[in-house]
Amino acid sequence: MLDQTQPGSGGGPIAEIRELRVEFQTKDGPVVGVEDVSFEINPGETVCVVGESGSGKSVSSLSLMRLVEFGGGSIAGGQLLFDRSGGDRIDLAKTDAELMRSIRGNEIGMIFQEPMTALNPVFTVGRQLTEGLRLHKEMNRAEAEARALELLREVRIPEPERRLKQYPHELSGGMRQRVVIAMALACKPRLLIADEPTTALDVTIQAEILALMDRLKRETGTAVMFITHDMAVVAQMADRVVVMFRGNKVEEGPVAEIFENPQHPYTKALLAAVPKLGEMRGKSAPEPMKLLGRDQDEIKPIPGTEEVLLTVKNLTTRFPVKGGFFRRTVANVHAVEDLSFTINKGQTLSLVGESGCGKSTAGRSILRLVDPLSGQITVGDTDIMALDQQELRKARLDMQMIFQDPFASLNPQMQLADQVAEPMHNYATLKGKDIGDRVAMLFDRVELPRSFMRRFPHELSGGQRQRVAIARALALNPKLIIADEAVSALDVSVQAQVLNLMMELQAELGISFLFISHDMAVVERVSHHVGVMYLGRIVELGPRARVFENPQHPYTQALMKAVPIADPRQRKDESELNFKPIPSPIHPAGYVPEPSVYREVEPGHMILETDSGY
Repeated sequence: MLDQTQPGSGGGPIAEIRELRVEFQTKDGPVVGVEDVSFEINPGETVCVVGESGSGKSVSSLSLMRLVEFGGGSIAGGQLLFDRSGGDRIDLAKTDAELMRSIRGNEIGMIFQEPMTALNPVFTVGRQLTEGLRLHKEMNRAEAEARALELLREVRIPEPERRLKQYPHELSGGMRQRVVIAMALACKPRLLIADEPTTALDVTIQAEILALMDRLKRETGTAVMFITHDMAVVAQMADRVVVMFRGNKVEEGPVAEIFENPQHPYTKALLAAVPKLGEMRGKSAPEPMKLLGRDQDEIKPIPGTEEVLLTVKNLTTRFPVKGGFFRRTVANVHAVEDLSFTINKGQTLSLVGESGCGKSTAGRSILRLVDPLSGQITVGDTDIMALDQQELRKARLDMQMIFQDPFASLNPQMQLADQVAEPMHNYATLKGKDIGDRVAMLFDRVELPRSFMRRFPHELSGGQRQRVAIARALALNPKLIIADEAVSALDVSVQAQVLNLMMELQAELGISFLFISHDMAVVERVSHHVGVMYLGRIVELGPRARVFENPQHPYTQALMKAVPIADPRQRKDESELNFKPIPSPIHPAGYVPEPSVYREVEPGHMILETDSGY
């Protein structure tokens, strides 16, 4: 059991939500976002609020900040009690706008999910960091800048002096998220609300940010309300867990009890859907997950075949950096450097690595959505690099892609049935009634009701949209599907269903997948082979069991260490995380990189010998 006596828990709770009800006005009348939720947060305690999209967890946090009113919602009932630093308790639900303004950012800090929308693109990082300090703490410019520098050092941003003068678009996603955390912590709030602060981040940056928040909480005694749908993050961070479902709290308890002895059927289903690192030990082939409420007799491993479908040799893709008066190429971004691998029919190769390692560029290069500089790509007997535009169009009958963001890859003005039918119209593979029949069959196949065929993308949830994208990718019976972070933005249970769907289709239709992801637990579940990428090269490649159970390259080992495990007893310590900063992939125009040289450590298991900076 975890020790429940938290530092600084002298008085009562810092914040208490009592019987909160939030309603949103729509054309069809009021919609209830949160029906009846009550819980409290004590000083120095992390309370994790978990649940899927639409469960009301973000609405609860926005109510505490009184920001829900700016999104069309209204607090229809309940109390939001908050202990101010002066010692007086106030009900935030009845507080006037003037007082709320002095509490927001000063006594309650918030870290939003999407750092780019939380930062103002036209102001420098320094200006945004100092604004709250000058307003709430009445510091002068020099004092505020000194505190801003100190904050950037606390969140471990390299070269903080330079970053203060930069704009948000000049920073990577992980750095932007750290700036948002620094802004939330600037005035040393009593309560910190973190709304999915690590969803869009890599494993390594996520591990650092979780450790950072934990350390700051211990040092300052701040209470933390942490909202997430990632159960591994909950196991890493929480003292207490509140589980929400459709606007209601269904279960609450200490983190160890929730994981070891969940009571509510929804909590049990949520935990069953989480792929856990290490679950596939001793299994030679991937197999679908055992989900509650599904007939699991038919779960069988998917061995695939020994026949090679895709061969990639020495693939190199670079992007020119233009500069100077004549816009000449002054340098190149070495996105993919000397990449070689094969995928067999009916099997999955996963490429894993951090943002910017070149895995998405590799996937796009294989389909020639980005033109590679050099290398060989062969699908079956077709040499993809030698094709002109017309032949390439024909070759894409066999190769399809599922993109990361289904909303961006679907047309908002077309009905879903037309979008799934579009590839068949384009290639004239079927005619008339046959198209309608195949679309209906594809909707059945991805487990969407046929009534959805007349809907538009905005009427679906993220998981349902991703299923439409999968149905469209299947429309032409492809041999190879490149799935680029296809499940990273989905809720746990939806992610489990989509992964199972992809594996069942692989078993039935013999499809090969190139699966691009940074989620190690998902990769372990679906892969036959795994390639670990770092700075545009594969540093380790081999059968899934060997790479996961016997990682040889130092970068693979560091990546494995960073993965949070959905078990509160296996928490990571900050001292375990020792990541080197990733060097820049930009090299001057005349730079010639050395070729990749591999050493075979066991049959089929290769590691990169060339010094790649790790």
